[in-house]
Amino acid sequence: MKLPLTASAARKRARDILVNGTVSFTRHCRDELAKDGKSVVDATNVLRGGAYSEAEWENGAWRHRAFTQRMAVVIQIDTEAELIVVTAFVLK
Repeated sequence: MKLPLTASAARKRARDILVNGTVSFTRHCRDELAKDGKSVVDATNVLRGGAYSEAEWENGAWRHRAFTQRMAVVIQIDTEAELIVVTAFVLK
């Protein structure tokens, strides 16, 4: 089991992956975005400009929440060049 990234390291890594790596979205995430009238562009903007939480162990992986005042996404950073957006939701 890999050690988790700190919130600040996750933020830096995610921003680097946005520029130089691969960001993928699960089907569940795309469905949740559609339900809330949001798009992958909205989720990407949260990754780019949001705050990050400390890692939580969930479903066999370390996951971080990136969030703004209006929206949050849950990500899993698989490698130095790849992350998966697991889900997204609007904050009320």
